[in-house]
Amino acid sequence: MAEKDHMNLVFIGHVDHGKSTLVGRLLLDTGHIDPHLIEKYRKEADAIGKGSFEFAWVMDGLKEERERGLTIDVAHKRFNTNKFYFTIIDAPGHRDFVKNMITGTSQADAAVLVVAAPEGVQAQTKEHVFLSRTLGVKQLIIAINKMDVTQPKFDESRFNAVKEEVSTLLRTVGFNLEQIKFVPVSAFTGDNATKASDNLSWYKGPTLLDLLDEFVLPEKPTKLPLRWPIQDVYSITGIGTVPVGRIETGVMKPGQKLIFHPSNKSGEVKTIEMHHEEIPEAVPGDNVGVNMRGVSKNDIRRGDVAGPLDNPPTVVKTFTAQIAVLQHPSVIAPGYTPVFHCHTSQIACTFEELQKKLDPKSGEVKEENPDFLKTGDIAIVKIRPTRPMVIERAKEIPQLGRFAVRDMGQTVAAGMCIDLEKKEM
Repeated sequence: MAEKDHMNLVFIGHVDHGKSTLVGRLLLDTGHIDPHLIEKYRKEADAIGKGSFEFAWVMDGLKEERERGLTIDVAHKRFNTNKFYFTIIDAPGHRDFVKNMITGTSQADAAVLVVAAPEGVQAQTKEHVFLSRTLGVKQLIIAINKMDVTQPKFDESRFNAVKEEVSTLLRTVGFNLEQIKFVPVSAFTGDNATKASDNLSWYKGPTLLDLLDEFVLPEKPTKLPLRWPIQDVYSITGIGTVPVGRIETGVMKPGQKLIFHPSNKSGEVKTIEMHHEEIPEAVPGDNVGVNMRGVSKNDIRRGDVAGPLDNPPTVVKTFTAQIAVLQHPSVIAPGYTPVFHCHTSQIACTFEELQKKLDPKSGEVKEENPDFLKTGDIAIVKIRPTRPMVIERAKEIPQLGRFAVRDMGQTVAAGMCIDLEKKEM
């Protein structure tokens, strides 16, 4: 299993632009799923009036997702290319489910942004691009999908127009366009997903599958202290308590003693499993289940972070952050208390002070102690969580220093922690 480098890859983009279908297509064409399964899904999809959803169903296993034709939670699938083995995270595009998308994207090393050629950039394309940038995804492929339904079909000028539209968006949030690849595909018909297509003979570049192998493995932050945010906790008969989550920094080995904050419970690592196989150690990027001694299922919960006893995760009383206001229907003023999504925790936090408003282009201070913030503002703010929360300074442990702010069913801001006031545990 370890002979290939491992990467977490997230598929993002607006609802109905074909993310799940594209993932299903890649898995089918590379032999990761049985064609009989797709045939079975096709019949079932037709039977409930969801023809063309058969590929998406590979990822969308929940009954409700099938009936609604949407991706609700973040699904994980393993997938091998010539160079890497990927854990594919299919992130929801539908706006009700962005909080799940944030969890998915903050776990990713690289992303494929899917944009449908007929529609081009939509509201959520913008939101997902901004979030992936703020949440630290640096490598991006843009798959311009549904080329089979442009007018005329497989139209080069439509591809170029959407490419230009997306490029403008990427420039505004600070991506370096020289490092970003664009590829025309049709997930439904399979053109250019894994094999070059005569229908797209004007396109001379690599297929989507080939582009995935051009990603660069990010250096793993193994030298940093262990930080392991918990996604779920299971109690498994005959084994015991098994917390599950992705290692963000550091190295975990059996026999290690860990403390979970903010729950303030400690225990010992007995065994570590990944993809149902026991492994001798876990490193950043590994999604693991760990059999813990000395911790019961009710002691810890999603949103806790485990770390070593001598360098425990930081629980804060308050923290200072730099934020970007993505969209807010009115204004953000002191006292505002939306939900902060940081690693796997979701905690209501209060804006206690608005300290400085910055110029988005230069980063210079534009205004001291502004009365309010509105869409488009970049600011330094002081935040007080309503209950204990783990967050680290972004310059020390960036993986635990980033967050998104959600309210009224949308992401209103995103940012990173620049300083903090510790809470004594």
